[in-house]
Amino acid sequence: MRNLTVMIKPASAACQMRCAYCFYRDEATRRQVPNRGFLSPEVLERTVAAAMSAAEGSCTFLFQGGEPTLAGLDFYRDFLKFEKKYARSDLRVYHSLQTNGLAIDETWAEFLAENRFLTGLSLDGPARLHDIHRRDAEDRGTFQRAMRAAGLLRRAGVELNILCVVTGPVARQPEQVYRFFTGQGFHRLQFIPCLDPLDSPPGGQSYSLPPQDYGEFLVRVFDLWFRDLLEGRYVSVRHLDNWIGILLGLPPEACNMVGRCAVGFTVESDGAVYPCDFYALDPWRLGNVQTDSLEDMAQSQTARQFVEASRPVPAACRACRYYPLCRNGCRRERLHSPEGLGKTALCAAYRHFFAKREGQLLQAARMIGARRA
Repeated sequence: MRNLTVMIKPASAACQMRCAYCFYRDEATRRQVPNRGFLSPEVLERTVAAAMSAAEGSCTFLFQGGEPTLAGLDFYRDFLKFEKKYARSDLRVYHSLQTNGLAIDETWAEFLAENRFLTGLSLDGPARLHDIHRRDAEDRGTFQRAMRAAGLLRRAGVELNILCVVTGPVARQPEQVYRFFTGQGFHRLQFIPCLDPLDSPPGGQSYSLPPQDYGEFLVRVFDLWFRDLLEGRYVSVRHLDNWIGILLGLPPEACNMVGRCAVGFTVESDGAVYPCDFYALDPWRLGNVQTDSLEDMAQSQTARQFVEASRPVPAACRACRYYPLCRNGCRRERLHSPEGLGKTALCAAYRHFFAKREGQLLQAARMIGARRA
């Protein structure tokens, strides 16, 4: 499996926080066993061995949660031992960790820097926006603790990526959010559209993301980003990086821009494997790393059904001039219809953005393509 990526949930759905929009807590409550406890060294070794045996070219390990730092530093020291044990000269290995920052101290920061973990920090903008929905188990805001973690990580030299969940309140403050991040010196940003709970109609939550608000958010963030680009300051914004890459003839790096699902490997703390972080649900269980190979799981009937369900392209998408860029978004955003999965619930947002900024996006792609050449 070329350039294999494996996501590991070392603490299952456990977390010190109670973010209102947490999609993984929503998923966990729908499983027969919501929380699988902590991943053991034995299951970790089996996961590393299986992944590095199956991978070709590169193998990337992503640690997410819940909150993956709850597994403790010794867990990650064991991981590095296993990585060294199963290393191959023809295989590049990368690792990253997504954290809320609450457990990060100087020891954690030094470890992540020394071992070159790309670290994602969840931060939803300035305090008044972040603290609306990102609250801890005692219902306290977490902004100050997240910013303290950011300072520790940066001082240690950790490669840092900011993940901002775009809720309705965040989408209505695009200038404040973008300028807060760049003003703080964060120049690697990822804006993730907020998801409503599974099986719930979109728009019914306090954090729900209205398409019209998201469309204008995309426009305003692009304008600020484009101004920075013209003035010689490059800020990496993941969705813009991917759209520009597509315009330059490159395959998208983000799976939600491919147009269909592939079989990823999300490993829960009991070794159970699912095809996607958004579908870590009992019906989509592919197998277990302790008993099944990744190759067999990728070829299973469940895996084939998962991929095939994402392939149909609605007629409205086929007729849309923006489909080569939009590609109907992430499967979890798509609306259900009698014919199966239909258009993304954010279709109006993407159409609004491309209609207003298509020319400037092409100009940006030409500029970046020329610089790369």
